[in-house]
Amino acid sequence: MNFPDLLLPSTLLWASGFAFAAIIGWAVYSAPWRHLGNLGNLDLLNVWLGTCVTLMLLWCIKAGIKPGLNFHLLGATLLTLMFGPQLAIVALTVVLLGVTLAGLSGWHSFALNMLVMALIPVAVSHTIYRFVDRKLPNHVFVYILLNAFAGGAIAMGMAGTTATLLLGASNAYSFGYLLDNYLPYYVLMSWSEALTTGMAATLMLAYRPQWLVTFSDDRYLKGK
Repeated sequence: MNFPDLLLPSTLLWASGFAFAAIIGWAVYSAPWRHLGNLGNLDLLNVWLGTCVTLMLLWCIKAGIKPGLNFHLLGATLLTLMFGPQLAIVALTVVLLGVTLAGLSGWHSFALNMLVMALIPVAVSHTIYRFVDRKLPNHVFVYILLNAFAGGAIAMGMAGTTATLLLGASNAYSFGYLLDNYLPYYVLMSWSEALTTGMAATLMLAYRPQWLVTFSDDRYLKGK
């Protein structure tokens, strides 16, 4: 899903650039920076920075068969649960900057890669969290199973589906080839993303619940 330069039409790259500029501007402006910047939360700032570095390494570990047809874990759902959507978007921008500086992604396709690998998964993850938070009981198992496991799987699936549609609609590859040799692998990637996100969220709930801004002991544990 990491698109190289010159694979997709320039009009699509320009359009994604404008969309990304608007979204990153909103994220930077509205992000709860005080949540990271307070002296009492210095540890959380270190966690945010450490998570960025970890995901840079994770995004460098990828498998693929042809240009643009590669796979790697995203971590977008976990970031959204840990820091909220705005800080997650900013963090993933830093991650992709690092990957691009390392020569593993193209600068011309930077905005489009952000759209597919970061913005869409974060939006999906946050939407699932808001729905679960409003409509379902406040229970720790609901939080883990739906927000982390299911959220990670659906976010990865949506990223893969979006990448497939963009590649097929742009005639980079035929839809037949993508449906046979690319999209089905996202079933495995979705499971991997769900398992990784769910396990990480479970460990944080057990040992560092303060790292999850979307979790509250008062709401999910007390009286249960």
